[in-house]
Amino acid sequence: MGVTLAYDTWGECPHTLLALHGFTGSGASFGHLRPLLGRSVRVVAVDLPGHGRTPLPQKTGRDGFLETVDAIVQLARGLGGHVDLLGYSQGARLALGAAVQAPECFGRLIMESGSPGLHRRQERSERREADAKLVDFIRAKGVDAFVERWEALPLFDGLRRLPEAEQAALRERRKACTAEGLAGALETLGLGVQPDYWPSLHRQRLPTLLLTGDQDVKFTTLARRMAAELPVVWRHAFAGVTHAPHLEAPEEYVREVLSFLQTPWYEAPQFEPAILAREAAHP
Repeated sequence: MGVTLAYDTWGECPHTLLALHGFTGSGASFGHLRPLLGRSVRVVAVDLPGHGRTPLPQKTGRDGFLETVDAIVQLARGLGGHVDLLGYSQGARLALGAAVQAPECFGRLIMESGSPGLHRRQERSERREADAKLVDFIRAKGVDAFVERWEALPLFDGLRRLPEAEQAALRERRKACTAEGLAGALETLGLGVQPDYWPSLHRQRLPTLLLTGDQDVKFTTLARRMAAELPVVWRHAFAGVTHAPHLEAPEEYVREVLSFLQTPWYEAPQFEPAILAREAAHP
């Protein structure tokens, strides 16, 4: 029957934003944005598989990733369809997968520090091997030891500049995960098992916003490459920010998100080939 995603809903506006958190997070990862977003959108904050209240997919590897994408699409349909979709890091990769699979279910796509996948088979194999070693570490040492190792990554330098109370709350959310949940999430949702969505970007017609921190060189470079492929795209890099703009610069982050969601856009009219030929002959 597939995985069923747990979620919480908050906000006063009927306009729905489906929010997907990153690895070691949960739907509560976006809770600090509630005072800034709650009057403008209705946020449906999901617990992704292996996190919070959502169990791991029944399938493993790539099939587990696709099972999760299916669950996101089914949730969007249950919410009435044509919802906007926001994802951070791991959540951004899954959001892109859902947008590629069922674009009719979504209005606009926001990817924060996300990747379309690894294009080369060797890269995917190497990433799976690296994730397998991390899985072994989690299962052998437990969540606390893993969180200490995870928080020390240069990717999260910006988070170490947050006020101590905010760092402590983030650490507690991470430690609320289970070892088996995190290990299973790496095995089923990791970059090494994700499909390669690069070839699909030029067909991805949803208006898309790519957000990164300008100190996160890897993902800002990825965003530039994605922007060159996507037909309808905006991009913003937050100054002095690393991998988690929604935590490091929440006010500026919300301004960018709401500006994107509230900006009108339209699709160019579709003309019949005969009309196009006639206009070309008589400019």
